[in-house]
Amino acid sequence: MPLTPPDTLPEQSPSHLQWQENGLPCSARWRSERGLMPAQRVLLADDTIPADSAFRAACEGTALLWRGDFQNARHLLQAMARRADQVSPGKRQKMTQPATLLDALNQHRQAQARRARLLGMLLIEVNADYSISLRRAPDTKEALTEAWGAPDLDGAKSVVSLRELLGIRSAHEWQRVGVEIPALGTPPHNRIHPHYGVFSPVRGEYLQLVATAHLPKPPKGQNQLTAFDIGTGTGVLAAVLARRGVGQIVATDTDPRALACARSNIAQLGLEQQVSVVQADLFPAGLASLIVCNPPWLPLRPGSPLERAVYDEEGRMLLGFLQGLCAHLAAKGEAWLILSNLAELLGLRTRDELLAEFERNGLRVVSRIDAKPLHPKASDASDPLHQARAKEVTSLWRLAALPVATA
Repeated sequence: MPLTPPDTLPEQSPSHLQWQENGLPCSARWRSERGLMPAQRVLLADDTIPADSAFRAACEGTALLWRGDFQNARHLLQAMARRADQVSPGKRQKMTQPATLLDALNQHRQAQARRARLLGMLLIEVNADYSISLRRAPDTKEALTEAWGAPDLDGAKSVVSLRELLGIRSAHEWQRVGVEIPALGTPPHNRIHPHYGVFSPVRGEYLQLVATAHLPKPPKGQNQLTAFDIGTGTGVLAAVLARRGVGQIVATDTDPRALACARSNIAQLGLEQQVSVVQADLFPAGLASLIVCNPPWLPLRPGSPLERAVYDEEGRMLLGFLQGLCAHLAAKGEAWLILSNLAELLGLRTRDELLAEFERNGLRVVSRIDAKPLHPKASDASDPLHQARAKEVTSLWRLAALPVATA
C-alpha cells in the first residue's frame, strides 16, 4: 500500500519537485536529462505497493517517490516495464500496419517516448553529496559526479527517475571499462571510454572505413598531414587518424561532456602531441588537408539531449558541414563524410538531394567506400525498422572542392 495518498500541487517549478510528507511541504532539485517537467502529483510509495497499482498511477501521471528498499524499486521498475511492453488483444486489433517505413519510425519513437515517460515516474531522492539513503542502495557518488558535476555546497537534495539513475550508473561502468576499438590497434591501448551523455562508438563499420581509406597527401612543401575532426564526440575518429600517422589533428565539438570525454580519451591514449580538442561550432580556424565528419544520420528533431548523436533536426549539422568545407579545405585537400543511407531508406532524404547539396556547395565526389552494418539490429527481424536496416549501407564519401572556373 502507498504510504501517503497522491499530493496535487498547484504548480510545479521546472527546476524543483514539490510534495507533502508527514504533513510538511518538501522540495528537491528536479533532474531530467530528457527535459521533462516534474509531475504535478506525487505519491510516496514503498515495498508494499503492487506493481499494477504503481503502473496505473504512472499511467495517470502520478509520480512515485520511493521510500522503500532500493533493490525492490529496481524490481518494481522491471515489472512496470513488462506492463508497458504488453499490448492488450483489443489494442492489438485496433493497431494499423504502418503505411511507410517513416510511419513505422514515427510510431516506434512515439511508443519509446511514452514508455520512457511512464517508467520515468518512479523517482529516487538523492542527498546533497550524491548518496542515497535507502536500504541496499549502491554507491552512486562517483557516477553522479561524472554525470552532474561536483555536488552543490548548499546542501540541497535532488530527485531523479530511477530509470535515469540506472542509466547513469551503467554509463559509469562503460566509462570505467571502455570500448575496445580494433581500428586503434591491439589491447590494452585500443580502448575508448565514453562518458555519460556522449554517444558510444559501437558502430565498428564506419571506424574501419576511416582506418582504411586512402589518405590524401600533405600539401607541397609540408612533411605532415593536418586534419580536422568535426563533432568529435568521444574523440575516436581523431584517435584513429592519429594512429594512422596524421601529424596534427584539431577535434571540435560544442557539447561540454563531449569535449571532456574527447580530451580524456586522447590523453589516455597518449595522443596529446598530435590531437588538440577545442570548442567550436563545426570548424576551427585555419585550413586542413583532411576534414572528417560523422554527423547524426537522421534529419529529425531529437526527443532529448541524449538523442542528438542520432537525430539532427533538418540535417543542420550535415548542411553546415558541407557549406563550410570549401572555406577550410587546403589545396588538393579532401573531406570524409561518414553517412548511412538509412535516411534515404526511410524517405527522409533522397540520394539525388544529397548529391545536389554536394554540387551546390562546390564539392565533387572523389569516391565512395561502402560497408554493411555489423550491429545486431541489422539482423533482428523483430525490429520495427528491420526492412530498412537490412538494406542499410554506411558510406565514407571522399569529397573535394570543384575546380574554380576561370575567365
